[in-house]
Amino acid sequence: MVAQTAEAADEAVGAGDEFALADARLVLDCAGALYWPAERMLIAADLHLEKGSSFAARGVPLPPYDTRATLALLGEIVARWNPRRLVLLGDSFHDRRGAERLGLLEREQLADLMRGREVVWVAGNHDPDPMPGLGGTPADELRVGPLSLRHEPSAQPVTGEIAGHLHPVARLVVRGRGLRRRCFASDGARLVMPALGAYAGGLNIRDAAVAGLFAGDFAAHLVGGARIYRFAHHACLPDR
Repeated sequence: MVAQTAEAADEAVGAGDEFALADARLVLDCAGALYWPAERMLIAADLHLEKGSSFAARGVPLPPYDTRATLALLGEIVARWNPRRLVLLGDSFHDRRGAERLGLLEREQLADLMRGREVVWVAGNHDPDPMPGLGGTPADELRVGPLSLRHEPSAQPVTGEIAGHLHPVARLVVRGRGLRRRCFASDGARLVMPALGAYAGGLNIRDAAVAGLFAGDFAAHLVGGARIYRFAHHACLPDR
């Protein structure tokens, strides 16, 4: 967990506290998902299911349990909020054949968390097309009220955009200890989601691909286990 200090942390945000984006009131979930109470909508990005089996097929041995761990985490978040609609913001699978490699247990996990709710699979650059035999509704993007939900952030300035794709992380030194954590990145007009996948990795928010999306100041909302911790982007460090 990120240590909260008066010198470094702008504010510690409880997992149930609201976050304003455009005219919508949202909740940054402490596990890295986003909940929209008014719509009973849960949003998660970049699960990269079956990344382990994808690497294994190329001769890179990784423990083959990433899909199971990612779906277990998503199941905990779904149980916490009981959403009416679950929106997965692309790169739900790590490659085009990923869904075909799902094991029986993982298929049961996925069916359990989809049961009784609408599921929208927003298309990502890694995903199968179409999504084979898993249920739910495919979409290139989703527009609800003031918000636009898509996988890849728009190149031009926008208001009310929620996107994934970039896997933002923030690096800090707190009490002499170096920390690198997944985070939401937002200036209050647009928001880039952290990757939820166990093997997803991350891109530093000081990288131009992330920082260049924001015209001025923006914040990193670090996923800290039991809480979300907010830091100004200029308090975060680039990777060495």
